[in-house]
Amino acid sequence: QKDAWQAPARSCMLLSMAGLSRARSKPPRASSRQLANALAEAGRSFYVRGWALGTSGNFSAVLQREPVRLLITASGLDKSSLNTQHFLEIDKECNVVRGSGRPSAEALLHLAVARVRGASAILHTHSVWSTLLSDLHAVRGGLAISGYEMLKGLEGVKTHEHREWLPIVVNSQDMLALATSIEAVLCNHPDSHGFLLRAHGLYTWGEDVAQARRHVEILEFLLEVLGRRSSGEVGFGPSVR
Repeated sequence: QKDAWQAPARSCMLLSMAGLSRARSKPPRASSRQLANALAEAGRSFYVRGWALGTSGNFSAVLQREPVRLLITASGLDKSSLNTQHFLEIDKECNVVRGSGRPSAEALLHLAVARVRGASAILHTHSVWSTLLSDLHAVRGGLAISGYEMLKGLEGVKTHEHREWLPIVVNSQDMLALATSIEAVLCNHPDSHGFLLRAHGLYTWGEDVAQARRHVEILEFLLEVLGRRSSGEVGFGPSVR
């Protein structure tokens, strides 16, 4: 299997190195159990909000980068009862180092985001609105959001006039190919706080679980606003393109 932690394409090399540099300069991380508890709590909350129903969604946190160790949800779990026992520790090739079960099929995608963005936590949800809008706007290659005060909940955003571009990646069951596509998207859109998989759902990340969870809440809120507006439930408002 492909080494998901190896250097990306040349055009993305500097971005990846910058992300790793930022990650290495951060304070000491929480323990594996603390991270699993925070991820499980987030997953249960997402289930209640309808963002990770059934066995959908997967959540991860970087335990260490040298050698790579990623804590990630095991596959096929009901997120309503997610707990610390439901997480696996994997290496850069998605081999299970600790825990029982098999990792999410999308583990390669989490590794790609962690490496290219220097993210410490990656969260993936399957809401109704992210599914519908990612399909509706796929022909444009992404979805632009501006004019909403809630944008200021995204890290580094200071004004509602910010234009947030959410790239849309065509979904695939070939995780190696999909990870490669996502690497390219992350390199081409270095300021984006997340991306959408077409007819699938949202991926976002953060410097820790709390920040990543906040990004999920902000982006899911904005996607619902846009979805309700485009469906005719409410009148015209700020921009979506």
